[in-house]
Amino acid sequence: MTKFSRAFWVANSVELLERLAYYAVFIVLTIYLSNIWGFSDAQAGIISGVFSAFLYFLPTFAGAYADKIGFRKAIMLAFSLLTIGYLGLGLLPTMLENAGLVSYGTGEGKGAFSAFFKNIGLIEFGKNTVYTGLQDSPHQWSIVPVLLFIVVGGAFIKSVVSGTVAKETTAETRVRGFSIFYMLINIGAFAGKTVVDPLRKSLGDWGLVYLNYFSSFMVFIALILVYFMYKSNQTAGQGKTFGELWSALKKVCSNGRLVTLILITSGFWIVQQQMYASMPKYVIRMVGEDASPGWIANVNPLVVALCVNLVTTIMKKRTALSSITVGMFIIPISALIMASGNIMGSDLIHIFGLEIHPITLMMIVGIAFQAIAECFISPRFLEYFSMQSPKGEEGLYLGFSHLHSFISSLVAFGISGFLLEWFCPNPKSERFANSINFEADYAAATANAHYLWYVFFCIGLVAAIALVIYGRVVKKKDEKIANTLKDSK
Repeated sequence: MTKFSRAFWVANSVELLERLAYYAVFIVLTIYLSNIWGFSDAQAGIISGVFSAFLYFLPTFAGAYADKIGFRKAIMLAFSLLTIGYLGLGLLPTMLENAGLVSYGTGEGKGAFSAFFKNIGLIEFGKNTVYTGLQDSPHQWSIVPVLLFIVVGGAFIKSVVSGTVAKETTAETRVRGFSIFYMLINIGAFAGKTVVDPLRKSLGDWGLVYLNYFSSFMVFIALILVYFMYKSNQTAGQGKTFGELWSALKKVCSNGRLVTLILITSGFWIVQQQMYASMPKYVIRMVGEDASPGWIANVNPLVVALCVNLVTTIMKKRTALSSITVGMFIIPISALIMASGNIMGSDLIHIFGLEIHPITLMMIVGIAFQAIAECFISPRFLEYFSMQSPKGEEGLYLGFSHLHSFISSLVAFGISGFLLEWFCPNPKSERFANSINFEADYAAATANAHYLWYVFFCIGLVAAIALVIYGRVVKKKDEKIANTLKDSK
């Protein structure tokens, strides 16, 4: 039986708690920014995109600093920052309301959550959110420094926990160790998203606020676990300097082959990230407040867990680029499936004795296709990326393999915000404030809401075709180089 150190198990346990906290907040981050802070869809998209982008860009640099100060200090710093950040996302709205800048809405008072908060006198149900100066106040942007706490803390977690798994395993136990690591990540992501919908449905906008207290409590527990139980034999003072990392980044950016690969594969992630950027607002606005974006998003980790080993086995004799290409052509299909829900009308569909809205059904199917595409791409991307790196520098270059997520986050959330405003606007926006027949006006405004997904279909299809062209060009260049070397001998 494989035995791992206590540091290994503590690191993986706190990673589960961190992922639970993160995904509970991230799945509704754009809704939180719009409903609580009064940002437009476009503003919420840009803020969320920058937030997500730097969570992918900073870990390599945070990891270098963690190597200098030691993993225990780094992971305690990380969870301290996360606790402050999530707590701030919960406390600041209360301070804004007390300052008279906004009055937050609540749900209808259904369920156990609402009964608890009603009994202790913290919630007055039936109110609508009313902004009384927040949207014109500089205080609206006070959320930015709070989000920075989460970005920096999250960057340390991404590097330190995976680094702990690597350092606390041997060549014989590494595969098993990382298998446990990724399993717990998916369990945390799944569990975090299940908390969202009950809170939002029972407490309305206030549920989005209390969600942050939940996340803060989870990472605070992780901080306590690290303080009392995390001890690693690994020493500090090792690792690369920031200067060396900047030099490596410059090398990656000057490598045309790698930059092209990063840009092309960003097309996949731009579509895939709509699960967080567009889907939550889209389903709530099109299906109704009873929609469950958290549960819909959980289709992704569930399908990945069920299919990734099967897909990897099927494709093991094919090249990495062949597997990636299959996934790239699946992703635009997922966008078309998501678009089809609105075309099917609003009559509920009966499946296995359950009634389900066509948009919800096709969103589930579309996200399942995204997950299958991910099974073809994610396990093989690092393999192919390393093959395109200069010999002897694969490890250094792999540190920046996540640049596609940095780029795709900025583009995916940025585009999403504008597309939502154009095709699936916020029903609570000023656009409908003076509407005499709201239902008819909103139905007309969202008649072509599915056009949003056509945009991402085009992005995914262009990226897939570009990858085919890229593969042929790279193959010809490699053959030419090989022939030149052969002739020179």
